[in-house]
Amino acid sequence: MQLDIFAKVGHLAGVDSFVCYDPADGAAEYFATNVRTARLFPQAGANLGERMANAFSQVFQRGYQSVAIIGTDSPDLPAAFIEEAYARLARPAVDAVFGPSEDGGYYLLAMKRLLPELFAAIPWSTDAVLARSLARAAAAGIAVELLPAWYDVDEAADLHRPGLVAPGNGAPLTRKFLLAYLTTVTS
Repeated sequence: MQLDIFAKVGHLAGVDSFVCYDPADGAAEYFATNVRTARLFPQAGANLGERMANAFSQVFQRGYQSVAIIGTDSPDLPAAFIEEAYARLARPAVDAVFGPSEDGGYYLLAMKRLLPELFAAIPWSTDAVLARSLARAAAAGIAVELLPAWYDVDEAADLHRPGLVAPGNGAPLTRKFLLAYLTTVTS
């Protein structure tokens, strides 16, 4: 799934890719070998919110004017959604763009500048993540727009979503793996 997302982002015009990896699991070598179109840096922080805030901070410090974080658990996410996030950020009245996931979280967060309010007091890995994030944005006067909802793959049951094996789904590696896996499971 990850490799499909990295390939998709790597083909977007005018977008530079970064991979924030967990340094504790030895991922640096894996990503250096398999994701050559991205710059790598280790994640830092005690929870998901701190890790995302630090990732945004590191990229903004490199001079970027808009940054998006995309989860790697939505391999067939349409590239058009990512492009739309950047298009919306180009509007003067928009500070942040969320891509809501069906499970109450989000698959994408894009910002023009670091907005630390969006990472504090969020119940990470729950179905209240997006709602709490939007409430925090409203309380802080952060202008937010939403992309279309999409899904992510969190559990084995999610592997049976028809879009993951649909021809031309934008996730060829995931599709190939799942077709082989599902054939084995149902045999």
